[in-house]
Amino acid sequence: MRKVLIANRGEIAVRIARACDDAELGSVAVYADVDADALHVSAADEAYSLAGNAPSETYLDIAKLLRVAADSGADAVHPGYGFLSENADFAQAVLDAGLVWIGPTPEAIRLLGNKITAREIAVRAGAPLVAGSDGPVATAGDARAFAEEHGLPIAIKAAFGGGGRGLKVVREMDQIEESFDSAVREAVAAFGRGECFVERYLDRPRHVEAQVLADIHGNVVVVGTRDCSLQRRHQKLVEEAPAPFLSEQQTREIYDAAKAVCREAGYSGAGTVEFLVAADGTVAFLEVNTRLQVEHPVTEETTGIDLVQEQFRIAAGEQLRFTADPAPRGHSFEFRINAEDVGRGFLPSPGTVAEFTGPTGPGVRVDAGFGAGSLVPPQFDSLLAKLIVTGADRQQALRRSRRALAEMRITGVPTVLPFHRAVVEAPDFSSVERLGVHTRWIETDFAGQIPADEAFNAAGPGGERRTITVDVDGKRLAVGLPAALLDGWARSGQGLPDGFDGGAAAAGNTGTAPGAAAGSNGGAGTNGSVAHPAELRSQMAGTVVKWLVDAGAQVTAGDPLLVLEAMKMETQVAAHRSGTLSELVAVPGGVVSAGSVVGRIE
Repeated sequence: MRKVLIANRGEIAVRIARACDDAELGSVAVYADVDADALHVSAADEAYSLAGNAPSETYLDIAKLLRVAADSGADAVHPGYGFLSENADFAQAVLDAGLVWIGPTPEAIRLLGNKITAREIAVRAGAPLVAGSDGPVATAGDARAFAEEHGLPIAIKAAFGGGGRGLKVVREMDQIEESFDSAVREAVAAFGRGECFVERYLDRPRHVEAQVLADIHGNVVVVGTRDCSLQRRHQKLVEEAPAPFLSEQQTREIYDAAKAVCREAGYSGAGTVEFLVAADGTVAFLEVNTRLQVEHPVTEETTGIDLVQEQFRIAAGEQLRFTADPAPRGHSFEFRINAEDVGRGFLPSPGTVAEFTGPTGPGVRVDAGFGAGSLVPPQFDSLLAKLIVTGADRQQALRRSRRALAEMRITGVPTVLPFHRAVVEAPDFSSVERLGVHTRWIETDFAGQIPADEAFNAAGPGGERRTITVDVDGKRLAVGLPAALLDGWARSGQGLPDGFDGGAAAAGNTGTAPGAAAGSNGGAGTNGSVAHPAELRSQMAGTVVKWLVDAGAQVTAGDPLLVLEAMKMETQVAAHRSGTLSELVAVPGGVVSAGSVVGRIE
C-alpha cells in the first residue's frame, strides 16, 4: 500500500489520516459540499469533492468513491465506521477495482453484518443467545406473532444496521406496527436495506463487547473488553475499557465466544463482538460489527496497540505481531461529544461551533472532527469529538475525567457535555463496588435531571432578526426570524424551505445555525408575537417524515403525532395537550426548525 482513500468524514477520517502519516502512507479525503471546510479535508494529503450533500449522493455513492480512488492514484480504501464500512458490495467493488480493502472480506461482512446469518454463526460457534426470529420478518404482523409467542419487550432490528439506527424496542402491543415501520425507514435511510428481524429484549442489561483482531493466517486475539452501557436511543455515549465488575467466568465466556464466532466466520481484520450481560449475570451474544468501532481509542489506551495500524498490517497480508490476548493496563473512558441538547431529550442540534477548547493534562486525548468555526450539518451524524481519559485505575481515570470535562468548552451549539459532567458524579456510575448503569439508565434512572439550555431555546436568544415573507396556504405573511437561522439554512446545503420568496433566499447567504420554520407565522420570539396555546411545536430541526394521525383526530397529551428525521435518526413529536388536531402545518418532505409550529391542537 502507498496511498489510502478514506471513504468517510468527521473525526474518524481525521484519525485515519493521522494513522496514514504515522505509517508513511499517503492519504486522500473526500467531502460533501457542506464539508468543504471540514477538518478531515485539511488533515489528509489530498481532498476531492463528491459534489452533493445528501448521504446517498456523497459518502454512500460507490461509483464516486471509486472514481476518486482512480483519479488520486489511491491503491487502498479505508471505510472508517458507518456509511459503507459494513457494505459487502462496496468491499467487493474495491477489490474488483484492483485496490486493497482495509477490512474483512466481503463474505465475512455479509455473514456477520447481517444479524440473521450472524446469529446462525453464533449458534454453530456455541455462543450464548436469546430467543429470536429465524430470519427476517416480512411484516409488522410477523413481529406481533413473535411477541405473542415469546412475550414483551421485543427488539426490532435492522438486519444490516448498526449504531442504534433501525433498532426499536417495543413494550406495548399497540406500538409494534409503527415501530416496525420506523425501523424499516431508518434502516433504508442509513444503510440502503430495510430487512428487520425480531428478538427478545433483555431489560436493564449491560452492553459489553470484545475487540477482536484476526489475520489471514488464522490468528485471532481479543484485545480486551469494553463496557458501553451508557446509551440513549440505543447509541453509545460513554465507553470504558476494560469492562469493569465482570467475574472471571463472564470474561472468559466473552473471550471464548468472540473468538469462536470469528473463527467460524473466517474473519480477518479488526472487529467487535457485542454481548448483553443481564442483571442476573447471564451473557448473551448480540451482534458483530465488522469494522473499527467509534470507541476503539479506549482499547488503544489500555493496551498500547494502535488498532488502525493493525488494520493496515492485516490488509497488507502480514501476521499479527502477537498471538496471546494482551492484558489491559490501567483504565480508560471515552466521552462522545455530540451536538445534542440533553435537556430536550438529546435532540440533534446542527449549527456552527463558535468556540472549541479541549482539555489538557496527564492521560487526556481528544479525537476531534470539528473545531471553532466548523459547521455541523443536519445531514450527518451529530458526533463532534471524543474525549478519552486514562488513569492507572478506574477511580483515577474518573478523577481525571471530571477535571477534563470541567475544562472542555464548546459554544455555538448545544452539546452533551452537561450529561458527561453529571454522570461522572453519579453513584451508579462512579461507585467502587459495582456498575449500576444499564442500557436504558439514561431514559429511566437519569431522565429529566438536566434542564434545557435556554441559550438554545427554540424561541432563540436575542440578536439580529430579519423580516421575510412566507406563503402559508396562499396567504402571504411577514415573519421575523433570527438571522442565524436563515444564514445557517443557506450553508447547510438544504436550500430554503418551500414558501420562502426570493427576498428570503437573498437574506440567508453567510450562515451559522441551520433551520428555519417552514410555514410558521408566529411564536414567542418571532417578531415579538406571543405563542398561542394551541400551537404544536417541534423541539428539533429536521425533515418531516410523516404524520401519525389525520387532521380532525382527537389526541391526548403525550400521544406521538409527527415523525421527524435529523442526523440519520427519527424522533417523534408528541401532543403538548389534549384536544382536536385541527391543522397539520408541517408537510411530509418539508424541513422544520426547532421551535417552529408544526400543527395546532384546539
